Formats: sequence, structure tokens, C-alpha cells
Amino acid sequence: MIPELCLLFFAIAVLYAAAGFGGGSSYLAMMALWGVQFSLMRSAALCCNIAVVAGGVYHFWKNGHLSFKKAFQLSVLSVPLAFASSYFPLKQQTFFLLLGVALTAAAVLMIIRMVREKEKVLKVRSGATYSLIGGGIGLLSGMTGIGGGIYLSPVLRLGKYDSPKNIAGLASFFILVNSIAGLAGQAVNGSFTFSWSFTLPLLVAVIAGGQLGARISAGHLKPRWVEAATAGLILYAGMRILIGRL
Repeated sequence: MIPELCLLFFAIAVLYAAAGFGGGSSYLAMMALWGVQFSLMRSAALCCNIAVVAGGVYHFWKNGHLSFKKAFQLSVLSVPLAFASSYFPLKQQTFFLLLGVALTAAAVLMIIRMVREKEKVLKVRSGATYSLIGGGIGLLSGMTGIGGGIYLSPVLRLGKYDSPKNIAGLASFFILVNSIAGLAGQAVNGSFTFSWSFTLPLLVAVIAGGQLGARISAGHLKPRWVEAATAGLILYAGMRILIGRL
């Protein structure tokens, strides 16, 4: 099972890194479809998230595409809520239903963003509003074991919050801090489960895939194509999980 998952995680990391995401949502989906032990899934997905986006955060900051003022605004509520919601364990059936709905909703949100990209969209200028949006995404992130970038990025793009590159930097930072908070919340919970023998090969795969994806994004693929493929993958995974659980 591990070799097949490593190949899948590598491919997902290539795709997601090219689109500016971490990939936690699809890591979870693939582990669910492959029958991985429920208790291992969220910790492994969050570790892979952190491995993929950590380098991206540094890259965006170094090149002037990360405003820490805006990053703080988006994360000030999301981090504590991601920690709190990850601390309280969900029943397996509830978790998979929530994950399936969350993935499907994320795919729909991404598709709406791509369709409406060239339309004039009303700007949301209130910083408090974006803090609340970030908090809500952080709450969902902690429950499901994802970083939340697949929700945040389309919302920021629809609201004309910043330039596309700066939004990618903010989403990477958001994914990183929420993944760390979610992992910390799980770690202090008595039911936390982690396995180096299972997670380490996956980490190697996503780090390699993330590096390749960043280079592909830089000069070979149009971001719109990558985002469309990402939305299709998320939609397929979400629907498969829902069909299998309903």
C-alpha cells in the first residue's frame, strides 16, 4: 500500500504546489479511499501539508509576496479555532461525511471562482470580516485535518483581497500555521496517533513533488489549467467519499 500511496502523494503534491496549495484535502481523500487506519490519517495529512508549504512561505516572503499584516489578520482567529476543533475527536462516520462535504464544497467554490474570475466582484473591505472568514475556515480545518487554503484562496480572489501572487503567499502561510495548530491540537489529545514508518515515506514523496510542482508553476503550465485539474480531483474524491458513506 505504501508504494502506491507514495506515488499518489507525489502526484498530488506536484499538482497542488503548482496551484499554490498544500494538498491536505486530497491526501486525506486518498488515504480514505485506500483504507488507511482512521487514527493515522489526520496527523499524516497535516505533516505532509507542512512539508509542502513551508518552503513556499519562505519563497513568497523573500520575493515580496507575503504581507505579514494581512497574514495576521486572516490567521488571528483561525489558529486558535483550528487548535480547539482538532483537540476534540470526531467519530469516524462523522469525520468522513464532513470530509466528503468539505471537499465537494471546496471544488464547487474553486469552479465558481474560475467562472467568475473576469467579472466585477464587490470587494469586502472590512478586515474584521476577513478575520471571521479565516476563523470559520480554521474551525473546519481543525475538524477535518486540512490547512484550509483551498477555501481561503477562492474567497480572497472573489473578494479582490490582493493580487493573485500575494493571495498565493497568504494561502501558503494560512495553510502552514493552521496545519501546525491542528497537529498541536491532536498531539495534546489522548487519542493522537502517529507513525514514522507510515508517514516518513509520504513526507519524502510530497517534498519531492512540491519542489517539482513549484518549478512547473513557474514556467510551464498556466495556473488556470492547474486549478481546473485540482478542482476536478477534489470533486472526484469528495463525491467518492460521500457515495461510500451515505
